[in-house]
Amino acid sequence: MSSSHEALENARHTYEQHVRTCRQCHADGAACAVAKLHLRAYNNARREHMRSGGRGAPTG
Repeated sequence: MSSSHEALENARHTYEQHVRTCRQCHADGAACAVAKLHLRAYNNARREHMRSGGRGAPTG
């Protein structure tokens, strides 16, 4: 597994775990500031993975 793929998987897992467990995300029905930062990290990792020749983002 490439390092860009590992970074992508880690960022996706971190974002999804946060959204599942965050009180504020559930109470407001919208992403909190921390969730937005995790999503930004995931999007950056996904772009880097695609640049490095990765094929498609994982879906779960």
